[in-house]
Amino acid sequence: MEKVLTEIIENILIVTLNDPNNRNAVDFDMANELEKIWINFEKNDNLNVAIITGSGNNFSAGANLYDVKRLLNRVENPNGPLGFTRLIINKPVIAAINGYCVAGGLEIALWADIRVAGKNSKFGFLERRFGVPLIDGGTQRLPKIIGLGRALDLILTGRLIDAQEAYQIGLINYLVKDNEVLSKSIEIAKMISSFPQNTLRNDRLSVYEGLGSRLSDGLNIEMKYGINSIKTNELINGSELFKKGLGRHGEIIK
Repeated sequence: MEKVLTEIIENILIVTLNDPNNRNAVDFDMANELEKIWINFEKNDNLNVAIITGSGNNFSAGANLYDVKRLLNRVENPNGPLGFTRLIINKPVIAAINGYCVAGGLEIALWADIRVAGKNSKFGFLERRFGVPLIDGGTQRLPKIIGLGRALDLILTGRLIDAQEAYQIGLINYLVKDNEVLSKSIEIAKMISSFPQNTLRNDRLSVYEGLGSRLSDGLNIEMKYGINSIKTNELINGSELFKKGLGRHGEIIK
């Protein structure tokens, strides 16, 4: 059985963690495969957006502790123990979440830009009980997403929260029926993919690079990426579409 599946729909890559008997926990071989997949996604000019999800009834339980000795060989890997959580890529990623999204699985979800979750999904750093550190970006990304106080609560207590609380604190962006998680994620991905990509990617990178900066430094970062976008002529092309009456009032240009 292939433990990582990929599918392409138009300009969208769907990556599925496929070890449902272990709640899609990532072992050493899966981590190596995921590393290759995300590096290739970054290089592929035909792909604009990716979705990461889990097979069966769960997203992921993080690192497969039955394979912890081999996974320890990846601890200092610049791309992360789970294969990709230290990768900085320039394309948007959506996490489509059902069931348990815990431990390193939650860190994977935090790596994504947007999180879509089913109403029965659950979140938490359950590895707190076993002396497993957050080492796939959780300590750095979670406070930036939900704030310091709420992040420390989840990190220190290791408590499990339901989808409603996760939505209320801003951990997830969209809360939908369990059977609509993937379709909603694809809908969002198609919308993002329809926009001028250079400008979209530059704005995204501007947000990430500016996090934690002084306002003056952040504005310089924004200016740098904004100028890069203007040089691509997407602004000129977009203004011509506007003059023709296309894309007004929030209409998606097809």
